Amino acid sequence: MSRPSFLAHRAGYFLVPIVLAAVVVRLIQIDQPFIDPWSWRQSDVAAIARNFFENGFHFTRPQIDWAGNEAGYVGTEFPILPLVAALFYKVLGVQEWIGRIQGVVFFAAALPFFFLLVRRVFGAVAAAWATFFYAFAPLSIVASRAFMPDVPSLSLALVGMYCFLDWSERNDRRSLMASALLISLSLLIKLPTAVIGAPLLYLAVAAVSDRRRQGEVGGQRSPLQGLLTRWELWLFALIALVPSAIWYWHAHRIAVTFYPYHFFGGGGFRIMDAAWYWKIAQQTALSSLTLGLFALAIVGGFALPRGKYAWLFHWWFVAMVLFVFFVGYGNRHQWYQLPLIPIAAVFAGCACEWIGARLQIPRAVLALGGVLLATSFAVSSYFCVQTFYRPAAAGLRNLGLELQEATTNNALIVAADDGDPTVFYYAHRKGWHFLEDGIYQGNPLDSAQVIANLEKLRKRGATHLVFYAGTQWWLKYYREFAERLATSATLVEETPEFTIYRLEPAAP
Repeated sequence: MSRPSFLAHRAGYFLVPIVLAAVVVRLIQIDQPFIDPWSWRQSDVAAIARNFFENGFHFTRPQIDWAGNEAGYVGTEFPILPLVAALFYKVLGVQEWIGRIQGVVFFAAALPFFFLLVRRVFGAVAAAWATFFYAFAPLSIVASRAFMPDVPSLSLALVGMYCFLDWSERNDRRSLMASALLISLSLLIKLPTAVIGAPLLYLAVAAVSDRRRQGEVGGQRSPLQGLLTRWELWLFALIALVPSAIWYWHAHRIAVTFYPYHFFGGGGFRIMDAAWYWKIAQQTALSSLTLGLFALAIVGGFALPRGKYAWLFHWWFVAMVLFVFFVGYGNRHQWYQLPLIPIAAVFAGCACEWIGARLQIPRAVLALGGVLLATSFAVSSYFCVQTFYRPAAAGLRNLGLELQEATTNNALIVAADDGDPTVFYYAHRKGWHFLEDGIYQGNPLDSAQVIANLEKLRKRGATHLVFYAGTQWWLKYYREFAERLATSATLVEETPEFTIYRLEPAAP
């Protein structure tokens, strides 16, 4: 038996231990509070889930906690994840792990399909390596244990791509319809996953070209003409795209109708300067992937084995590069680059197969090299992951827990929290970010702006004003504002972590 066939025969045996190890890694600290560097995004999703649980399952009107005395309906992705969490809350109570574990389940369910997808295109050896890299890349680990829609959406898209590939090879319309349903749900859960359309278009053109060569499509037609005349592809597009169009139209209407007039992900389409994209590239290489995986991905991108669909992941990669460029401002959030992880994993897997096939060394030495590579990648991934677990928002959570004890249920909190709703979630109170009209525009210009914002919120019923360690400096820097507080508020508690004031009622 030749070396490639021997390795290909054994490669599939690694799938089960990879999946099991990937799940175990993600279950570490699965009950961690939402205090990691992505706390603000998770706290919003968790607040929507808790509001479903407490205020009724009004699925089409997700509610956040930072709209003060308003209902707080916002435009969001299709809120199936908070809805599922809220249903489990009915039985198990409100617990962080219920939200976090949904991503783990979706990731684990999709991982075998990812292996099968890569195996069909590039063979078993590349598939085994790609699955390993995808399972343990730092961004993959962190995103799949976060209470966020990104990994569930990507997982559904990967399974949908596998089903689409199955249709392109076997012309099985059941696989095509399964793909359409999966892609539809994927887009509903996270619209940017629409970049998956590029590799799907590549597969569709390849499939129609095959049909044309086999006489199933008119020989005089171009692949594009053949594509446009396939009724099942029109049905696929209808199923995949129309539900998302309807939902996001509805979400936009919610955002423009109800205070705080917020649409999740809005404003991301903005081209930035070169330094911005260079920072994203560095972050991707050094944090999302690890430097070793990044280097292997570059090699694999140029050394792909020849095959029927060899350019599949290149199409996806180009679509992602365009997405990062045109949605430059939106990509300030690292999880937006999540689809780059399976792409890089595939390229790296192909690089490992290519290098192994060309090394004229004994099989035992080759196996030892593989173990060393896997170990070094796992170690580097471990160190990269640590920064994602740091309790960046622990002070906000502590402030929230203190407010839960020190205030009544109907208290309305004004929080100088840098736009992080973690304080509201753990306080289990409603309120406003402070400054209300400039929270995403940096620090206040002067005391006059701070005073004007506070007076407006006092008239709307605000009962408490709070600062955490990151904003306590306001009380020293904005002196006129601090002097106004001395006459219009009572200091309730002050610690190195936070400061709490009770506001006097506004004059009628």
